[in-house]
Amino acid sequence: MKNNDEKLYYYKISTIVGNIYIIKSHKGLRNIEIIEEDWDNFKDKYNLIEDEQMCKEEIKQIKEYFLGKRKSFDLILDIEDTDFRKKVWVELINIPYGEVRSYSDIAKAIGNEKAVRAIGQANKANPIPIVIPCHRVIGKNQKLIGYAGNHTDIQEKLINLEKSFLN
Repeated sequence: MKNNDEKLYYYKISTIVGNIYIIKSHKGLRNIEIIEEDWDNFKDKYNLIEDEQMCKEEIKQIKEYFLGKRKSFDLILDIEDTDFRKKVWVELINIPYGEVRSYSDIAKAIGNEKAVRAIGQANKANPIPIVIPCHRVIGKNQKLIGYAGNHTDIQEKLINLEKSFLN
């Protein structure tokens, strides 16, 4: 049973990290699902309408990103969450394309050095990966940890993609 009567529009694109599902409301980009199981859970909860035209700008910008033609996004977002998470997400957007930061770097940048675990939770709750580049956050030891659960293979592909277009 759908627990939300709001109409959301989606479109699927294939990428080097697998299928990406772009979900949009009338207000803006709501979600990007990059893990197939997460998409399966999401689609069962919402009233979704497949509509390429409605997602046209998001599709264009995501495809440009994967072609190395876009380093940042210019999209209207429709996300609600805590002020803390929003603050973290703004800091993630500030991480330059092709670079990485540690969870503790993000905690320092937002002025809360003890919030490292909370930074991890904010990353995990990020509804629009790639656009809000949580893949650019790694462990203090420079290792890939905890991306989208245990999908560090996707994180590695995204980081390597960006680095490949820096040269």
